[in-house]
Amino acid sequence: MKISKNPPRSQWKSLLARPTMDLREIESRVIPILQAVKEQGDSALRHYTQLFDKVQLSNLWVQAEEIERAIQTLDPALKKAIDQAQANIERFHKAQFEHFEPIETLKGVTCWRKSVPIQKVGLYVPSGTAPLFSTVLMLGVPARLAACETVIMASPPDSQGNLHPAVLYAAHRVGISKILKTGGAQAIAAMAFGTESVPQVYKIFGPGNQYVTAAKQLVFREGTAIDMPAGPSEVAVWADQTAVPAFIAADLLSQAEHGADSQVILVTESEKLIEEVLEEVNKQIQTLPRRTFAEKAIENSKAFLINDSQTAVDLLNEYAAEHLIIAMNEAEKWAEKIVNAGSIFLGNYTPESAGDYASGTNHTLPTNGFAKAYSGVSLDSFVKKITYQKITPEGLQNLGDTIEIMAHHEQLEAHRRAVSIRR
Repeated sequence: MKISKNPPRSQWKSLLARPTMDLREIESRVIPILQAVKEQGDSALRHYTQLFDKVQLSNLWVQAEEIERAIQTLDPALKKAIDQAQANIERFHKAQFEHFEPIETLKGVTCWRKSVPIQKVGLYVPSGTAPLFSTVLMLGVPARLAACETVIMASPPDSQGNLHPAVLYAAHRVGISKILKTGGAQAIAAMAFGTESVPQVYKIFGPGNQYVTAAKQLVFREGTAIDMPAGPSEVAVWADQTAVPAFIAADLLSQAEHGADSQVILVTESEKLIEEVLEEVNKQIQTLPRRTFAEKAIENSKAFLINDSQTAVDLLNEYAAEHLIIAMNEAEKWAEKIVNAGSIFLGNYTPESAGDYASGTNHTLPTNGFAKAYSGVSLDSFVKKITYQKITPEGLQNLGDTIEIMAHHEQLEAHRRAVSIRR
């Protein structure tokens, strides 16, 4: 982990850069996959599943008996944990329903808005180096609450052609039965373009590696909506002398173990704290099962020694972390100054893992600085808002002059006449 002491602002952009591959190189690999699925459909999915996942599938779809077997065989303690997480996620997302009352903007002119579910959605659940069954809950719960008509889930199989039982159990809990055994760019292509067996969807959700993220961005250009550019995971920790070094190290490693392309950063005014945290990181990393991934991610990560809190705020707003932990005295006060972050965790006893799994907030969040303009997934992500207006004859008389004058000055005569003919 590299240490940067009070770097000038002119260096922030380069110092805060994520360890991403060349986008052109990634797209050059992804585009042929998208094209093949678009042209060859299911046969291309089978080909790429055999190529990348080393399994030849007789059926691309999870069967009912596979789901039933997962329900029967999954560890009861894990079932209970998934059930509790689901309940918390559902409680938090249910509170996001909006009710918009009609507004009379002028006498006789009434406007209102309502939420309508997106009819067809695709959910991508990564399962390359770890089965992310928590993502099933994060995407499936709001999709069900929004009442989307068609919900398809795609996730890469193991070398035996199976999905992890916890992935299938979580899907069962949120009512998803259409589960595609394919991952990577080919899964994104299947949901975006449709195949003989895969219905085309209107919007695709879910995190993934840089290839999945590139595939999502490419299909977006061709007309399929996406939730956000959500690539490799990242966390920033802002800490002061009240923070516990062992806790910080554990939080940094919890993101570093996601993969070699993950990134973690530490921001503090205490050089002593940096030393203590790095000592803890070196100690804790020794016993991690995913040590190889974590070590590579830590190599790409940085600790920033900053002179004052306002500069730290500016640095963190420039970074726009997917996850931001504020382990400081008066954490809530400082959190108010953060305007760019996917999700914020306050205090010494709020690990980022809580948001990943079970506190109730959504863990599908913008990465790579996109938190400057994007929100994380929520109930709103699965609905669209339609506006309505109703005007009475009296209302048109009251509003008519305004419309006609504006249309006239925009030189749109047909617009003006659409009002005048009614008056």
